[in-house]
Amino acid sequence: MGARVRVDGQPVQSHTLLVSNHLSWIDIVVLGGSVGAAFVAKDELGHSFLHWLADQNATVYVRRSHVRGAKDQAAAVAKALERDQPVTVFPETTTGPGTHLLPFRSTLLEAANYAAKDVAIRPLAIDYGAATDEVAWFEESGRDNVLRVLGRRGTLSVTVHALGPLDRSGDRKRLAQEARRAIAAKLGFKLDAPSPIGSGE
Repeated sequence: MGARVRVDGQPVQSHTLLVSNHLSWIDIVVLGGSVGAAFVAKDELGHSFLHWLADQNATVYVRRSHVRGAKDQAAAVAKALERDQPVTVFPETTTGPGTHLLPFRSTLLEAANYAAKDVAIRPLAIDYGAATDEVAWFEESGRDNVLRVLGRRGTLSVTVHALGPLDRSGDRKRLAQEARRAIAAKLGFKLDAPSPIGSGE
């Protein structure tokens, strides 16, 4: 893809829950390569090859449609945080247009209440700069997006802003709000921008 990734901010340590905005499937490659993160994914990824790829990076699978299992989902993320690899969640739960943030769902941030005391929670702001419109996966089939992104010419400059840790004393909804505010501020987004995709919790 020609990605040239720069990480801005203090290095990401192990035992860190990363809360990131989400524009594209490329985010997985960018964050996996630059900060060494594992990810939380829905358990119905589709093709077995995708599952195999995800397994290579210690992906944490959750059933997002299983509302009663929210506690189990958070506990699974907390357990993953005991490993040396940081874990990334995308609280928008889907990719967006990159012009503003979608609502943040807070369910998986409940992991903060189950995690060990030394676990940090840090927002990440992924910024594709002038190429945002080119890479954002929104209202487009996965196949069309992959072909379009892989077919683009030149390099792709990406900045990953690793922001400061959040105060863990707040509940999951407060953590989600604080992470959303921090990411929006770094990317210069207005938080009251209308969203085409529902509302958060």
